[in-house]
Amino acid sequence: MTITYKRKGATKNAEVPKGPSPASLAWAAGRPSIALPFTKAPATLDGSMLGDVGFDPLGFSTAPIGAWFIDEGIGDLGTNLTWLREAELMHGRIAQLAFVGILFPAVVGTLPGNKWTGISAYSNINPLQALHDVPRFALLQIFLFMSVLEFKRLSFIKEEGDMYVPGDLRIGQGLGRWNPFGLSFTPDEYMDNQLKELKHCRLAMIAVLVLW
Repeated sequence: MTITYKRKGATKNAEVPKGPSPASLAWAAGRPSIALPFTKAPATLDGSMLGDVGFDPLGFSTAPIGAWFIDEGIGDLGTNLTWLREAELMHGRIAQLAFVGILFPAVVGTLPGNKWTGISAYSNINPLQALHDVPRFALLQIFLFMSVLEFKRLSFIKEEGDMYVPGDLRIGQGLGRWNPFGLSFTPDEYMDNQLKELKHCRLAMIAVLVLW
């Protein structure tokens, strides 16, 4: 059987592969999940990656996510799990900032307004309602700043390719990196701190979801 599909403006013929899909094979060869003992983890989560506890109930690790990024010209990080770890760290770091941003106004206080923005522009401690009260120019500044950071991160991925370490923004210890706090960990200490960050990211994502 032959199907025709379009990809980047070109028409190609591709043979539909026969037999079970890679995803079904991964689930068939799965192992008991450490995070969810009553379920199985797909074989793509073999415990070799730092922080892997077999948590993938929706099977994201069995999907060819890396291939999509390569097709879009972003780069090749080597494996689908590397892309998923990159996404996990990015979402987790944003969640940590969001957690502080939700609690800070209620515990410490809000920023003062002015005649141009409105005296009470930043006084709403409800994060959802605050989006409507904050001046649009302030939101635009945040959006532009985040965009610059994202484009910079993508440039690192393109530059380093499959040598890229997920979440590496070239901050901290190492040659040619910005290290304002003079960090100097041993390899074991460095790995331990990587695991701590990963756990904090996961906890922050759950906490923000609860607070939301």
